Amino acid sequence: MADDATPVFQIQRMYLKDLSLEQPNSPQILLEQAQPQVDINLAMGAEQVVEGVYEVTVTATVTTRVADKVLFLVEAKQAGIFEIRNVPDEQMQGIIGVVCPQMVYPYLRAIVSDVCTRAGFPPILLTEVNFQAMFEAQMQQQQAAAANGGSRIITGAN
Repeated sequence: MADDATPVFQIQRMYLKDLSLEQPNSPQILLEQAQPQVDINLAMGAEQVVEGVYEVTVTATVTTRVADKVLFLVEAKQAGIFEIRNVPDEQMQGIIGVVCPQMVYPYLRAIVSDVCTRAGFPPILLTEVNFQAMFEAQMQQQQAAAANGGSRIITGAN
């Protein structure tokens, strides 16, 4: 019975949830000699699948342009399923918002690099990400939004 309260954190599965490659201006743009501009956006998501089991996703959207035309666009969503049980509530957000994405991200980096190479382009190497800093910034934004939202409600009532 004492084991029922033992904290559990396990990876159940890592998988590629979604992958898209677009080259909307090929083949003409492939003849361009200009240096491309690369824009990388990351997003994270998490949802409870069943009691004690969570899916955490990290999505990278890589848009590469030559002048004002898209050379290629890659969107990859890597996911992990994690069993998390008997963890204090105050630690749960940090595990889901920091620890899990840190485990998922290396798989995403490999996928993006591989897809670019297989598409005939130099690999895009996603840099290391400080998920702790991202998590803290997100928490501050949520707190600020809650504080501003409360102010608007009071202002709207006056």
